[in-house]
Amino acid sequence: MAAMKPVLYSAAISSCSYRVRIALSLKGVEYEYRAVEWNDTDYEKINPIKYVPALQDGDILVSDSLAIILYLEDKYPQHLLLPQDLKRKALNLQIASIVCSSIQPLQCYAVIGLIKGKLGPDESLQIVHHYIDKGFRGN
Repeated sequence: MAAMKPVLYSAAISSCSYRVRIALSLKGVEYEYRAVEWNDTDYEKINPIKYVPALQDGDILVSDSLAIILYLEDKYPQHLLLPQDLKRKALNLQIASIVCSSIQPLQCYAVIGLIKGKLGPDESLQIVHHYIDKGFRGN
């Protein structure tokens, strides 16, 4: 009996989902892609906070791009994504965490939607650049 492919619930424009699709590709893992619309009430049953991505692998459901990538790293040890050297691995995880928790959330559609109309495009871009620069200066 063939193993079922993992199912990736994703949105094409989501940078978080894009990270997971890259990891799946680098790992050579075949998966089923299910597009999620922003107001998909069926998806809320899978992931109550309604964020993408989420990965359903049999009876395991993992959401959050970094958690999914670390799950894939452990489950599929071929084509390692992280270095084995502890210092380099820690630096890679530090950078990934900064991107996921300090940079990306400040430029997502939910945040942009809150300030839409209050700032011009140039001001918004300056804010995005500020937080990207601040996040990467720490490394």
